[in-house]
Amino acid sequence: MTLKILHRPPSVDDTERPVPRWAMRLAYALPLLLLPSCLWRLPFALHFEMGQVQDGGMPTYWLSVPYVLGLSVLTEVIAILTIGLVRGWGEVAPAWIPVIGGRRVRPMAAVVPAVLGGLILTALFTAFPIGGDRHLTLFGVIDSVAYVNGAWKALATVCVTPIAAWGPITIALAIAYYRRRSSAVAVAVTG
Repeated sequence: MTLKILHRPPSVDDTERPVPRWAMRLAYALPLLLLPSCLWRLPFALHFEMGQVQDGGMPTYWLSVPYVLGLSVLTEVIAILTIGLVRGWGEVAPAWIPVIGGRRVRPMAAVVPAVLGGLILTALFTAFPIGGDRHLTLFGVIDSVAYVNGAWKALATVCVTPIAAWGPITIALAIAYYRRRSSAVAVAVTG
């Protein structure tokens, strides 16, 4: 018995070599994986604390609204750009881009920024619990955020935790892109 899915996966015939199915699915799932954290962030722009117990005051609206909206939009745009690691526009620059439009993208020109970005994201969003509601992060030891009740904390955990996978997913997609593109170069040189 075969499993029927509700939709057909996007066409992969625009790449030089076939993209692994796992990479295609992961690349398209990444923006959806990050969406809950982007949506979780939005009420903070309007000074709604989402059940958090805050000691300090919130910044003014003219600062918080553009910052939070910009951060959420930037997060989704970068996640959507990751799809280029599994599509043809990640191998040949789209014609509408000035100067480089229509030219082949060198594999390392996509891999290096993706791996560096993935490493930075991994460092930024990785926190190791060390006990006593404290976590070890890139920024040192920080106290956990207190919540009014367990429901708010559970909602925050569900919404924000998937962002920790962003860096490792980006690195995995970059490695798959490099393996696919470098083997295509090796075949073209020897063939």
